[in-house]
Amino acid sequence: MDGRSTPTTAKAEDAGRTGPAAGAGGSGWSMWASELTLLLRRRRTWAMLVALAAIPVLIAVVVKVSADPVQPGQGPPFLDRVTQNGLFVSITALVVTIPLFLPLTVGVVAGDAVAGEAGLGTLRYLLLAPVRRGRLLLIKFAGIAMFCVLATAVIVTAGSVIGALLFPVDPVPLLSGDTIGAWEALGRALLVGAFVSVSMLGLGAVGLFISTLTVVPVGAMAATVVVAIVMQVLGALDQLAWLHPWLLNYYWMDFADLLRQPIAWGSFADSALLQAGYVAVFGALAYGRFATKDVLS
Repeated sequence: MDGRSTPTTAKAEDAGRTGPAAGAGGSGWSMWASELTLLLRRRRTWAMLVALAAIPVLIAVVVKVSADPVQPGQGPPFLDRVTQNGLFVSITALVVTIPLFLPLTVGVVAGDAVAGEAGLGTLRYLLLAPVRRGRLLLIKFAGIAMFCVLATAVIVTAGSVIGALLFPVDPVPLLSGDTIGAWEALGRALLVGAFVSVSMLGLGAVGLFISTLTVVPVGAMAATVVVAIVMQVLGALDQLAWLHPWLLNYYWMDFADLLRQPIAWGSFADSALLQAGYVAVFGALAYGRFATKDVLS
């Protein structure tokens, strides 16, 4: 499914891929580029990106061909604004994908980061060269972070393109009642995409930690997705209101402040701070596990 037909072939490919980059003289940039290349070579990655891109297209087409206009309060947030301006297609698509589809794809990438290499036996090739385990773990997380950016960028791009083709794009009404031009609105959509990308980093760190615990990538992927689902279930229980601000998904939907005039940056800063805490805690746990893990036997 991801382009590695047999363990023997995968070992040979990854051994060649990490030869000079993983050596003592290899730079962090070359290792990161190698990791990104490996991620983008996988058919699974492209299948997930195509599926994410299809969501805004589907939303736009359904709204366009629908005989009855969407009324305020019907469907996902911002859906009723799509007919007013096509740039809201990407915002609506993000709202739809955040609860399940984005965490699912991030969980797949994060869960496979270390467990996939260990399961195939290629992790030992990476560590036979004198490369520090902490450095390798940082490279793995950088690849996960890049996928978070890429996934949200695909949704925003596909939504903006199909929205511009099917609906008017200028002027754009904001939630505060002000209107802005199409180019400024596109910048706001990119800001929302950046907000969502940052919001997924904590889940990526959790998945990376889980990935160091097993050599079964499917198990690590499933466990990461389960964590995201459990967090959202806990967030829906009013009895646990004291716990909600500590859940990694607490700010996932709080990007509406970026669609006001002037922009309120508080929710973005709070979300980034919360995700940074998860990255620090689970990054440390991942390093503690990975630094003592026997991968060469």
